[in-house]
Amino acid sequence: MSAHSCCEMEAPQPLGVSGAAVQTQIMSGGYDLNLFASPPDCNFLCSVCHGVLKRPVRLPCSHVFCKKCILQWLARQKTCPCCRKDVKRKKMVHVNKLRKTIGRLEVKCKNAEAGCVVTCPLVHRKGHQDSCPFELMACPNKDCTARVPRGALAEHRQHCPHGAQQRCPLGCGATLGPAERVRHNCYRELRNAWTQRQERSRTLVLGLLQRMRKVYRTTSLIRRQLAQLGDFLEEDDALLLGGPQEEAEATPEGSTEAEGWGTQGQATL
Repeated sequence: MSAHSCCEMEAPQPLGVSGAAVQTQIMSGGYDLNLFASPPDCNFLCSVCHGVLKRPVRLPCSHVFCKKCILQWLARQKTCPCCRKDVKRKKMVHVNKLRKTIGRLEVKCKNAEAGCVVTCPLVHRKGHQDSCPFELMACPNKDCTARVPRGALAEHRQHCPHGAQQRCPLGCGATLGPAERVRHNCYRELRNAWTQRQERSRTLVLGLLQRMRKVYRTTSLIRRQLAQLGDFLEEDDALLLGGPQEEAEATPEGSTEAEGWGTQGQATL
């Protein structure tokens, strides 16, 4: 039985396992049909997961399945899902040629629903995904759990509440957190900074004036004290210099009088 005829068969359901459980176990085997830009050929479909073959393997009975799908199937039953023939895992063969053919099929970006319109071969899908602007990316800021499209990540980081503080990009010099950057106004910030600087300057000038007045009062007091000390020293100098001079002036007069009295006595005698 060919892969084409097998794909039209519905995979048998193992005993004791519900349909929902089987569907949950095997749906992740092949590629989703909605991934492809145009409906793929029926020969490229896996009859277990009904998706496009992913890592296809062929059984000895010539039926082809996704490797993951058939391994999950054989873990429960040892027969081919299509023809029920006994299967040994050692007899499975990788179909690399079919894998390369499927790899050339055009697929849509996995972010097509988000707005990406790019299509590319299946083998290049991962490379596009690594640069797709619609790919969801985790915010690199610590403690932030947001996931945003790659194209909007830079803007998110500017407004992320967990982001680090940054300088204002307009050059006002302010250091801003994410929440502050949203409502930041350079003109208002500069005006407030200028007002604060004027207040500080006014306070400094008033303090300097008070100190100058205090220094002036102290200097005036010292000058008055020095003037008083100078007057006091001049009076002491005058007293010290005036005493000996008066004594010297008094001595000659006494001597003259003594001499006069001596002459008069001699005359009397």
